[in-house]
Amino acid sequence: MLSESSAAVVAATLPAVQAHGEAITGRFYQRMFDAHPELLDIFNRGNQATGQQRAALAAAVVAYAEHLVGDSTVPWGPIMDRIAHKHAALGITATQYPIVGRHLLAAVGEVLGDAVTPEVAAAWDEVYWLLACELIAREARLYTVAGVAEHGSVWRPWRVVEKTRETASVVSYTLVPADGGPVPGFTPGQYVSVAVDLDGGRGQQIRQYSLSGRPGADHWRITVKRVRGAAGAPDGMVSGFLHDRVEAGDTLRLSPPFGEVSSIGEGAPLLLVSAGIGLTPAMSALAHLAATAPEREVVLVHADRAGAAHALRHELPGLQEQLPHLSVHLWYEDAADGELAGLKAEVADGLVDPARIPLAPGAYVHLCGPVPFMAMVRGGLLRRGVPAERIAYEVFGPGMLRA
Repeated sequence: MLSESSAAVVAATLPAVQAHGEAITGRFYQRMFDAHPELLDIFNRGNQATGQQRAALAAAVVAYAEHLVGDSTVPWGPIMDRIAHKHAALGITATQYPIVGRHLLAAVGEVLGDAVTPEVAAAWDEVYWLLACELIAREARLYTVAGVAEHGSVWRPWRVVEKTRETASVVSYTLVPADGGPVPGFTPGQYVSVAVDLDGGRGQQIRQYSLSGRPGADHWRITVKRVRGAAGAPDGMVSGFLHDRVEAGDTLRLSPPFGEVSSIGEGAPLLLVSAGIGLTPAMSALAHLAATAPEREVVLVHADRAGAAHALRHELPGLQEQLPHLSVHLWYEDAADGELAGLKAEVADGLVDPARIPLAPGAYVHLCGPVPFMAMVRGGLLRRGVPAERIAYEVFGPGMLRA
């Protein structure tokens, strides 16, 4: 808990920090990277270029401060879990937190100037270290569960045994441990980090990809969409590298599986709603249920530009045979090629309408796709009476959906 004296100072200065949050975090990243350029190897440079990373950090710090002073009713536990899993997937260590704290608090002073008295600086230092200590503890537990030794590396070499072209912009990689060791299990909905060394002295970059295959298999599978830059964002460095440079026989560095969101839930009817490459955790869930709970009632709703852009859809007829209670509903912006031999599916033209999504009583819902898509579907399901705690979602990138 925040001390009484610090709580009063934080409550009084919170509006100023919130108003200047992105300026503070922008200055923070500049300071930290100037002093520690090696940390550029951890952070997503695309998110840095678009400002998404500094916006997400500003929002997280402000939200945590609001939580500490009692100004927020948003549950903080899920936010902490998400941050801790993302950090663990990047191999963040406890020794890096003092670096972050030093430059973040210095940035507060530089942006807010004389308003940052010693009392204000001490209060926000207390906020930061309460947050840091909680994250360090959670991440230590995650590393222990994942079998990562104390002060050890999260990275393990994996060999690509197959590269499969799914669509014009999506490929899948089948991987096995290069050291010949066991293939770790995972929960559908979890992801792994992939670290690659870029050409031209651009250093290491890391991205997370959901595991799209069945848990318990003798291999892992990730399915990667090539990211094309839009609205000022650069093309995806890592997705482009994987598409253009990585072939069967090559070796990649992968983390253990992380991710706090399950795409299968517990026993209840399951509703999987995805768009674009957000289908990956849904496909993992279907493959898992086909092997472990084939009688479960499942509804799959997927949105895409067209049938030709819908990756992995050729697997759906086989999964439907194994899952007799699987109902498939597809929304294509261009439904001209929506039919697929052997697949029993309702194919609609246009965008997903949440009011038309089949909804079983007590269903567990998992969403994955672009943030605006998930926000739209989640809002529609909430209006239909689905409790918020029954709707799980995974955001590819920094940030979370608004409550």
